[in-house]
Amino acid sequence: MNLSTVIENYLYLSTIVFTIGAVGFLIRRNILVQLMSIELMLNSVNLLLVAFNREHTGNMSGQMFAFFVIAVAAAEVAVGLAIVLQFYRLRATVNSDEATELRH
Repeated sequence: MNLSTVIENYLYLSTIVFTIGAVGFLIRRNILVQLMSIELMLNSVNLLLVAFNREHTGNMSGQMFAFFVIAVAAAEVAVGLAIVLQFYRLRATVNSDEATELRH
């Protein structure tokens, strides 16, 4: 198998995973499912960064960017879950349509 064919397959896989995450975020109203969809989108970007880094073996910038994306995703999960827990305590639901108090 050619290296460009392998990267092309990773590109297709990353596109599919990103699309699933984007559709899940836009369609579902559960905040926890929306957070998981954001994680899917970030993981698809990581997959693509590491796949393109395979083509440029002397440069490790793709893997470094993937590492920073993972760190940002971990921070996003911590802050997002804290917000979801506080919202659940206020409203006893995790439906994003009920989050009208967060607009003020």
